[in-house]
Amino acid sequence: MHVRAAGGLARPSSENEGRVPPGDARETCDSPAGGVRNRAAGDFSVSSAFSVVHDLELAFVQEQTMSKVPMTVAGAERLRRELHKLKTVDRPSVIAAIAEARSHGDLSENADYDAAKERQSFIEGRIAEVESKLANAQVIDPAALDVAHVVFGATVELADAESGENVTYQIVGDDEADIKHGKISINSPIARALIGKGEGDTADVQAPGGVRSYDILSVRYG
Repeated sequence: MHVRAAGGLARPSSENEGRVPPGDARETCDSPAGGVRNRAAGDFSVSSAFSVVHDLELAFVQEQTMSKVPMTVAGAERLRRELHKLKTVDRPSVIAAIAEARSHGDLSENADYDAAKERQSFIEGRIAEVESKLANAQVIDPAALDVAHVVFGATVELADAESGENVTYQIVGDDEADIKHGKISINSPIARALIGKGEGDTADVQAPGGVRSYDILSVRYG
């Protein structure tokens, strides 16, 4: 068979013309899942496609989860009350104080004005901080949980394996932690050691003075 090329000259064609030689790098390409498929054979299966979609969905969910900060209902309500006070009481008060200081004349040597402006800066900064915390919060109601092991929001009764002393902690968000009231942060060493364990288990906590072991006496929610 002959193929007529530009200019009217004929040139022979080969049955293999246009084919990619075996082993040529152009024959394969990386799939989104990291595998390799053969274009000629078309062996990129439907199951592989579903695997790719699943991996992408999982990555998206993990990214969204990581961007949220766990917080109990009580902790979120406390922040909402603080935000309301900042906006309805503290902000108007400092604006009035600034106006009063301005009325005294020269601002270059006005200590009241400087103090009021500094106070205003703090209030506006705190408002922005609290709004950000609430926007990024994953609010969890411990009373709605029904699991046997320790997760965020759990109240755990422990016995120090060495001294036998009993202590009770609730695992809460960073902003809610208050050791005097038995609330520990989810990111604390004790909480990390307790997560996933259940009644009767032992949790080993890396403390400054070495490893301390705690026996889990009970796990409750609400």
